[in-house]
Amino acid sequence: MRPMKILKPAKLKKGDLIGLISPASPIDDPAKIDKGVLYLESLGYRVLVGDSVKKNLGYLAGTDEERVSDIHAMFLNRQVKAIFCVRGGYGTPRLLRSLDYTMISRNPKILVGFSDITALQLAIWQKCRVISFHGPMVGVDMASGMDPFTEEMLWQVLTSDKKPKQVTFDRNESTVLSPGSSEGRLLGGNLSLLITLLGTPYLPDLRNSILLVEEIGEEPYRVDRMLTHLLNAGALKRVKAMVAGKFTDCVPKNSATSSRSVDEILRELAGVLRVPFLSNLPFGHFPKKLTLPIGLRVKVNATSLRLQFLEAAVV
Repeated sequence: MRPMKILKPAKLKKGDLIGLISPASPIDDPAKIDKGVLYLESLGYRVLVGDSVKKNLGYLAGTDEERVSDIHAMFLNRQVKAIFCVRGGYGTPRLLRSLDYTMISRNPKILVGFSDITALQLAIWQKCRVISFHGPMVGVDMASGMDPFTEEMLWQVLTSDKKPKQVTFDRNESTVLSPGSSEGRLLGGNLSLLITLLGTPYLPDLRNSILLVEEIGEEPYRVDRMLTHLLNAGALKRVKAMVAGKFTDCVPKNSATSSRSVDEILRELAGVLRVPFLSNLPFGHFPKKLTLPIGLRVKVNATSLRLQFLEAAVV
């Protein structure tokens, strides 16, 4: 079987049309969508809001059929040059078996999001080999005022067909859990969603990858359980390096209960894997975040705390 061709989306230009989708949960305040739209328009882009973006079906932004229809409509619309997710939450994995991956591969476009959107990004990589972007969302980051680092990197990555600048992390903020350097394709995202995709046809082979993990609101023992599950499933057997982002609010709910910290859990995992391993990097559920192209070739130097992009993410 011949390997699939890697597909890079076209870079964004001023005046381009950006489509908004909500593949997971509804936004808690519709005014956040309007604020995000105003932000994008202030930069010179046009915006098309998907039909289900403002719908509310309990913990879902509309029915599965409505959310799939929005995704398909945005990929099929030749005027839409990029697709930005409004928020994460829950519900994206419900859509994966209904997506038209052949159509998506014929219409590669910028897709930006994180958290629950991890499922959509990894499925599209697995089925289509289209580069997507783990990055800020319209109703979360753009509605509340973008962090300057986040804003600069997002538009640098999406609007230039040159390699993104190398990122050097602050030793006072990030941690070397295991030194060394390695190259591979950037895969991963939210830890819970990686676990959700195990045993399905939507999880890419993680061998030779630089694996991203981040999480929010999970107690340390649950983080431990998820990472152990990845180990037991053999999913981490040949990763080239690991980079952990923010594990936001991942603390015991009862402070009186005996617990280990997420840092201890990650240090233990680093000792098992013995690959370059950095933690507490700026991505995930945190205002300051990298834009990370899923599927792109990168080099991680855990000794010098550097992330180097080996190619452009867009064409």
